Amino acid sequence: MSFLDKLANNKNKASLSHKMRSKRFLFFLSLIKDLPRPLSILDIGGTEEFWKAMQFQEEGIHITLLNLTEVAISNPDMQSVAGDATNLHLFADQSFDLVFSNSVIEHLFTWENQQKMAAEVQRVGKRFFIQTPNYWFPIEPHWVFPLFQYLPFSQRVFLTRHFSLGHIQKSLSKREAIEQVREIRLLSLREMKQLFPDANIYAEKFIGFDKSFIAYKV
Repeated sequence: MSFLDKLANNKNKASLSHKMRSKRFLFFLSLIKDLPRPLSILDIGGTEEFWKAMQFQEEGIHITLLNLTEVAISNPDMQSVAGDATNLHLFADQSFDLVFSNSVIEHLFTWENQQKMAAEVQRVGKRFFIQTPNYWFPIEPHWVFPLFQYLPFSQRVFLTRHFSLGHIQKSLSKREAIEQVREIRLLSLREMKQLFPDANIYAEKFIGFDKSFIAYKV
């Protein structure tokens, strides 16, 4: 088993990433266990495979998976819709009992887009559970490279253009590398508090560091 598999392969149940994701999901289940059913959940950026991997089988819960494209779904308690996390115009105010999102808000390129997503989450959801990696954790979670996020932009582009690192494959062109680096904007605790001022913030710990943050209001 490679170092990357041990550390960050979500499909490997023995990996650190899968164990932390499972622990996070148990925390989520503890928060919603007493909420009345039926319960409607909007999962921004979610997949049917994620909920299967978490062995989620609760009755009375309907999950809407929102991604840039609609995909086929086999679970009758789920549906897939195409949409934009920064503009949830498909949905009315408070139309979901809870909005869930796992490692998505850092993929929106700009602080402005992250503000838009946070505002939409709080508009369409009566409650929410939003997780994102911590900017100040020393290993960048996408490239799985120590201190990658602190390097000058040009150096991050160079590494992305010439090497496959972590979950990020080597880019085919410099333009593609630039777009890949621009896409990821990690958030700090201060910024998460700005985005979700009425939320509780839970810090996931690893070897004494805050690895990621969950903003939740349940």
